[in-house]
Amino acid sequence: MMKLIVGLGNPGKPYDRTRHNIGFEVIDAISQKWGISLNQSKFKGIYGVGHIQGEKVFLLKPLTYMNLSGESIRPLMDYYDIDIEDLVVIYDDLDLPVGRIRLRQKGSAGGHNGIKSTIAHIGTPEFNRIRVGIDRPPSGMKVPDYVLGKFSAEEQEEMKEMIKKCTEACEDWLEKPFLQVMNVYNQ
Repeated sequence: MMKLIVGLGNPGKPYDRTRHNIGFEVIDAISQKWGISLNQSKFKGIYGVGHIQGEKVFLLKPLTYMNLSGESIRPLMDYYDIDIEDLVVIYDDLDLPVGRIRLRQKGSAGGHNGIKSTIAHIGTPEFNRIRVGIDRPPSGMKVPDYVLGKFSAEEQEEMKEMIKKCTEACEDWLEKPFLQVMNVYNQ
């Protein structure tokens, strides 16, 4: 059995630690906790492989820029013959408040270009995902400016907790069906 955990974001210093890059931050946290180095560069991304709880686990950060994420995810899945049900994609969500995560087994892209690209490349909207709340921009602020902005000091504390929750949800998924994990974390 193999599992693929993907965190969406944009490569490069200007995007580091922005709201839109929360998927990358979750992958970094999982990588550190599980001791999986992101030391391989292929499939238009950086990834690492490890064995956790008897599972072969891939961690991937696509380096395609958000709106082309599927161009990285699909080739890795094809090369290693990873099934759709063994994929989870972690990304930012404007419709959830900061501090909340929502696990889903399928759904639309909801305007998220990284998810649009993923659906287009893997050929189905039916894949596991963890949506990480970043909240809506304040009145008068454009969405691109907001998602490419950094979290406030108080939001950063909530984000640390949320990143920890995402990591724990991924750990649980190695042992239990995603639906069971959803029931625990979608409170």
